[in-house]
Amino acid sequence: MSKSPGSLSRGSLRGPEGILREIQINLLECKVCFEKFSTQQRERRPQNLSCGHVLCLECITALSHPLLRKLECPFCRQLCSVDSTSHCQVLSDLQELLLSWSPPRRTKESLLGLAAGLTATALQLCAVFGGWGTLINPTGIAVLGCSGTVVVVHDGEKRVVVFSPQGKKLHSFGRRGRASGEICYPVDVAVTPCGYVVVTDGGDKAVKVFTSRGNHVLTVRDPFQMPWGVDTDSCGHILVSDVQAGTLSQVKMDYTHGLILEHQTAISDLQHPKAVACCRVTGNTAVMEHLPPDTHPPERHQHTRLRVFSKDFHVLHQTDSFSLTLQSTVRLHMSAVTFDRDGDVIVTDSDQGMVWSLGKLQKGPVLTPLVGDQLVRPVGLVSLSNMLVILDSGDHTVKTYSAKSDAGHII
Repeated sequence: MSKSPGSLSRGSLRGPEGILREIQINLLECKVCFEKFSTQQRERRPQNLSCGHVLCLECITALSHPLLRKLECPFCRQLCSVDSTSHCQVLSDLQELLLSWSPPRRTKESLLGLAAGLTATALQLCAVFGGWGTLINPTGIAVLGCSGTVVVVHDGEKRVVVFSPQGKKLHSFGRRGRASGEICYPVDVAVTPCGYVVVTDGGDKAVKVFTSRGNHVLTVRDPFQMPWGVDTDSCGHILVSDVQAGTLSQVKMDYTHGLILEHQTAISDLQHPKAVACCRVTGNTAVMEHLPPDTHPPERHQHTRLRVFSKDFHVLHQTDSFSLTLQSTVRLHMSAVTFDRDGDVIVTDSDQGMVWSLGKLQKGPVLTPLVGDQLVRPVGLVSLSNMLVILDSGDHTVKTYSAKSDAGHII
């Protein structure tokens, strides 16, 4: 099996728990949909492509041509035949082996002990809602204006779930599929200032717009190759990253009539861009890039780079996980990004299960840990007033944190 993006590196292993977490994140999940491989579910079985990379059966089906039965490997771009795929028995055996052993879970104190010289985490857990069944492998989160209504996309039969600010499930929409109003595989979600829900559909290679009640407004396909992260600015313009094309697109819409007014490529020199966030205060846009192996030392863990652009899409600031690691002595793997109400950049670390503030980046990042407990694998977050709303794919929940130390509740 050839080395895939995010493969294990010897320098990144730190004790039994670190080894186990590296294996679970880098080897035992599909790197297209980020869902865990499973021999119990046919669509989640790990399959070898002829190029040596491994995907789950569902992603192979979604990415392949229905008539030619061929697909382009998303990692090395080699053309592979669906009929030549085979079950990756070694990963199934490894998964079974790990099920019989798990190391003691790290504590908040041990995590924060790594961040020498930094202050204690500032936010406390207030509420937890969702959970397996209500949410299945969630991938994106957004909040509807100042009302606090939470919108999550996941792998359920209905792909979009809407919760009240207190965590009560209000309704869901977007059935699994490629027909009008359906969603094949949701990657991320955003909500416009006027309440329209925008979903990136990696399986259908499209951006789909709905009303807050789930009525389909419009589907935008061209010229997307693999739309990924999405957000909207204060004017309701849609910003979409394309992980295969290496672009950030801006789509201006007439939502009332379901019309595209303008669709332009705002940035064209990005490297595997995923997470996108737009600051409603400054108009700046943050994009998270996942750098290929030849752009950083090969012995290190795969790196991410955060770039912040002005309203006119000129580069203002940038930093990367390698530089942040040198600065803080904590290996950071940035996975999601947002802005708080003051314009500070906030990122999640999916490997360590933490959330950090980087400040405004004008004079370089100023690392401050915000959340260091009760997170398994944070993949998305939204800043709301004095709170952070965090999507944790590790236990399929939404968690809210605030500066208050009120007793939390679980729904």
